[in-house]
Amino acid sequence: MQIGEFYFPDELYYDEKHGWAKVEGQEVVVGLTDFTQKLAGNFLHVMLPKVGKKVKKGQPLASVESAKWVGRLYAPVGGEVVAVNEALKTAPRLLNEDPYGSGWMVRLKMDNPLELKTLMQGETLVTFIEKEAAKHKK
Repeated sequence: MQIGEFYFPDELYYDEKHGWAKVEGQEVVVGLTDFTQKLAGNFLHVMLPKVGKKVKKGQPLASVESAKWVGRLYAPVGGEVVAVNEALKTAPRLLNEDPYGSGWMVRLKMDNPLELKTLMQGETLVTFIEKEAAKHKK
């Protein structure tokens, strides 16, 4: 789905910290949205968690740095880190070039799949992103 100049795949879930989650069985693949990468500019550095780390929903999971922004990726659901995208350590621009594909950041084994119900899709996402985009135009 296109919301203004930003693209959001319909099958993904989104949080209010501009992360996305793609469900694959009992796991979710997590990354930063197109909205984030366009506002941040070119990413220069990515710090990923260790495999095996346990996180709660909303807890910082990874950090990213661009020339004009330092930010975090937050856990959209609670769980255990089962994989990280090692390619980002030497090629952080993958976050800009393909945020929903090769720019994925972390894979979590979910503790409670019901937490997905707290994330956004569809019209809820449209309303949220339109408000966020308006804030950044000021």
